[in-house]
Amino acid sequence: MQDHGWVLEAFPSTLRAEAAAVSRRLPLFTSASPEAGVVTVAGEPLRIPYRLYSRGIRPDPSRDTPVEQRMLHCLGTRHHDGHTRERHLRAVVRDLSPWVVPYVVALVGEYVVEIVQVVEQSLTELTVAGSAQQRAYGSYLAPNPRVLQVTRSRVVSYWDSSHRSSWPTLAEYPGQRLAKALQVAAQA
Repeated sequence: MQDHGWVLEAFPSTLRAEAAAVSRRLPLFTSASPEAGVVTVAGEPLRIPYRLYSRGIRPDPSRDTPVEQRMLHCLGTRHHDGHTRERHLRAVVRDLSPWVVPYVVALVGEYVVEIVQVVEQSLTELTVAGSAQQRAYGSYLAPNPRVLQVTRSRVVSYWDSSHRSSWPTLAEYPGQRLAKALQVAAQA
């Protein structure tokens, strides 16, 4: 059996039992990239893997609890295949649980613009004062300013290198619009 102990560090300690179950459910030969973003969620450090390499992560409603399914979807957002990331994102993008939010934010600074567009289309209330989205994302981003800095840098870099022809100005680029909305949420 392969050691997937890193899964325990990717979710809050209050979900330790569920994380252990999820780690046992991951396909054999699933590995996480050595780079992991350490973020704080509700005062607790979590290690969000940058990339997962696996043949597939498939929640099973007949076997996995709803929390375990969401955890598997969160991990799926870190998969090496962009289509897989997008499929898993769609399952959790509207979930405002504090431990889900970091997985969604991580996708904003990625190069696959179709994924960024899914996030933008789903998070339409980040700038609405007092909205549930603004509170959830602001609660995560305010104590993690580096996350927003890195996300904004990646957005600019990917726009410049890959998407400038489709969006001639940075302000038009979906990732930039999202980064600005996340900034508003962080400052609320």
